[in-house]
Amino acid sequence: MDDDNWYGPDAATFGDRVAAARDASGMTQDQLAKRLGVKLKTLQHWEADAAEPRANRLSMLAGLLNVSMVWLLTGEGEGLGAPDETQVSADVQHILLEIRDIQTHMREQAERLARLEKALRLNLKGTL
Repeated sequence: MDDDNWYGPDAATFGDRVAAARDASGMTQDQLAKRLGVKLKTLQHWEADAAEPRANRLSMLAGLLNVSMVWLLTGEGEGLGAPDETQVSADVQHILLEIRDIQTHMREQAERLARLEKALRLNLKGTL
């Protein structure tokens, strides 16, 4: 896998990057939530991409996890490299590659669907 894109915007979400950086730092969700001064449920929502922190918490989060705010938001800049996949079996590596391939395909199809929906709305608007 391409190390530069492992946590990039097309491969990972904000929550994925928060969870990965937290794991890399050796903290549990509970420990990080306490250090940030937020409820455990709040951090869990961030990691599940159900919510995002405000700017002040994002800054604290980046500092505690030793990554840049830009990396947390976009996957670009100072952050984590790709996980060490040499410790997993070839079968697991194959599964990971297939998952990423499916994610890419689904993203492309979602973009195609959005374009078609927009064209349909424009056509319907013109017929009314």
